[in-house]
Amino acid sequence: MGNGSAAAATGTIESTLSQIAGLVETRPDLALTQAQALLARTGGLPQAELLACQALRHLGQPKDALPRLAALGRTYPRIPAIGWELAQAAEAAGDTAQAIAALEALTRQQPSVAGGWFLLARLLRMVGRETEAWRADLSGIHASSRDRDLLEAAIAMNEARLDEAEAILATRLDRLPDDAAASRLLGEVCWRGGDMSRALALVERAVTLAPGFDLARDFLIRLLLQNNRLFEALAHAEILERSPLKNPGYALIKASVLVRLGDQDGARAIYERLLDQQPDQPQVWQNLGHALKTLGKQADAVHAYRQAVRYRPTMGEAWWSLANLKTVRLDAQDIAAMEQALASLEPAAADGQEDIFHLHFSLGKAFEDAADYAAAFRHYDAGNRLRRTMVRHDADEFSAELRAIATTFTAPFIAARGAGGCPAPDPIFIVGLPRSGSTLIEQILSCHSQVEGTMELPDMMVIASRLQSRVDDGEFPDFAAMVASLTPADRLRLGEEYIDGTRVHRHSAKPHFIDKMPNNWQHVGLIQLILPNAKIIDARRHPMGCCLSGWKQHFARGQAFTYDLTDIGRYYRDYVALMTAYDAAAPGRVHRLIYEQMVADMPGEVDRLLAYLCLPFEAPCLDFWRSDRAVRTASSEQVRQPIYADGVDHWRRFEPWLGPLADALGPLVTTYRESPNR
Repeated sequence: MGNGSAAAATGTIESTLSQIAGLVETRPDLALTQAQALLARTGGLPQAELLACQALRHLGQPKDALPRLAALGRTYPRIPAIGWELAQAAEAAGDTAQAIAALEALTRQQPSVAGGWFLLARLLRMVGRETEAWRADLSGIHASSRDRDLLEAAIAMNEARLDEAEAILATRLDRLPDDAAASRLLGEVCWRGGDMSRALALVERAVTLAPGFDLARDFLIRLLLQNNRLFEALAHAEILERSPLKNPGYALIKASVLVRLGDQDGARAIYERLLDQQPDQPQVWQNLGHALKTLGKQADAVHAYRQAVRYRPTMGEAWWSLANLKTVRLDAQDIAAMEQALASLEPAAADGQEDIFHLHFSLGKAFEDAADYAAAFRHYDAGNRLRRTMVRHDADEFSAELRAIATTFTAPFIAARGAGGCPAPDPIFIVGLPRSGSTLIEQILSCHSQVEGTMELPDMMVIASRLQSRVDDGEFPDFAAMVASLTPADRLRLGEEYIDGTRVHRHSAKPHFIDKMPNNWQHVGLIQLILPNAKIIDARRHPMGCCLSGWKQHFARGQAFTYDLTDIGRYYRDYVALMTAYDAAAPGRVHRLIYEQMVADMPGEVDRLLAYLCLPFEAPCLDFWRSDRAVRTASSEQVRQPIYADGVDHWRRFEPWLGPLADALGPLVTTYRESPNR
């Protein structure tokens, strides 16, 4: 009977405690009354005392709760819930020092509770203890890594079950809206699913919630770079570099942002500092080589690339970077070293494909320099075949897209659009295929006092891609309907977006700047609509020479059409077809410059080019090779020499193996020069 009465009493107390707990947030006044009554009845039940203190905090009376919590903590020092409530009450009362002390004790006792670390970080930051706050954020993220929900979501994401991962994380964020780890992970899920704007918002929130969340800030920088938000990326990179973890990788992230901003000297300084600290870093040597090459310091670049392969002889990209300095010849000793590296990689081909195809391209260049064209072609072919398996390019799909563009931008369509777009005359677009002489044209124009050279800017392609996504997402039935829907206000906004977005790459007060992204030939119609006063130069080269040169060139990114002779021939054919259609729709809008004609009569071609641009002649344009401006493309070393004719018929050395290319090009092999400018 006695035991039964005790059990009943215990059950009644537990039921009452549960009832009070349910009222703390919604009816703290009633919760306090009931907790005080239970305390009087039980003679100071600690659970009831804790609930009373919680109710006081929710009633806005945290100062009344603090002495009671302190006494409770002294009596029961090993109950984490008391320490957690003490920290929250002290924070609410404005007693930051007491809150920090409570949280420090709590996180020592329960280091796996992420919430304690994050609150501690926030409070430490409030009192200026920045480094300790940063470390507390990092500890909170480490604790979160063991969380079951987050682990399940991460597994689902990595197995491409994105909807499932999103559902897990959305449910968690409904319950815990300030969970930085969940916010970052959901941002990655959205990024993998193609929702870039939502991904950015979520990852930015994660960094706001936990400023010491290094991995989130690293990811945010990469997202910002993908969106060409370079100054924001730099600001975050500078914060990340101050991390107490002292991770040298963070300095490399900052260097990559500086490279995108065109600050090669700044990037170079970072690489040199890292190498002074630890010389055996082949990747950093390679990065330094890239910066030095762009700055025109060829001898130093060669040294850097050779240091990279010294520390890692199988580093294919470093060998290719060396070979890709067009004025450098790899000798027999280099060939032997590359062949040995290639042989050592073959057994693990699946794991070393990047190194393997880079080595094939490098050996192709080495044998070409040695005049062994059969061996050179074999290696170029092997490198291209391997690389082609790693990229996606559908020639039929691409041709269909271009036909849709050509049939949209007709003369009547352009006339019907009327006035509109951003009137700024600043941009000069140089378009065409890679390896068509566009860097030469850029270098010539950059020597003019009114023209600033920049680089291959992604902004127009980003705008075009975003517009195309509206068709892909079903908002419009086809490309023509989407373009026709653009109002004058839309066109003005898009043109201003381009001008504003490219401003980051302009470092002078010159009125004109060059955008040398070759692929913009696909968007000449769009350029007409949103930037009607921009100038467009079509850099065109003999198709056999241009396509072979592109096929021999491994590009760091993009240009997936270049890794098959038939593909690149078809691409050239599609390019000429679209430009011919645009010539008919808008005669004189595009100035065509034939590379072979430039080589034969540079003064005359420069005169015609400047006349099209409405610029006066300036003699430095003819001495372009004397310029010390940074050049980032594969032709960086060639444009530092006077113009030469050696490359015009270079393709004929490989003519016996170029049947597929000639077949794909058809009559363009002889008719490519046809131009309305002549």
